[in-house]
Amino acid sequence: MAGIEDVKNAAAKAAGKAKEAVGNTTGNDRLKAEGKTDQVKADTKQAGTDAKDTVHGVADSLNHDKK
Repeated sequence: MAGIEDVKNAAAKAAGKAKEAVGNTTGNDRLKAEGKTDQVKADTKQAGTDAKDTVHGVADSLNHDKK
């Protein structure tokens, strides 16, 4: 279900932003880098979810046209 995945990806991205902010505030470069990495991972997962949704939409459209 894409809606749940969207929420999970948004939460992961927010957690990454928070981690990056803590790293910036404390001067912890490792934590800042981890936060950025977490955000990229969340964006990548979201792109996959979006692509899957698009494919399902096209398939549904093609199936509807056959009827």
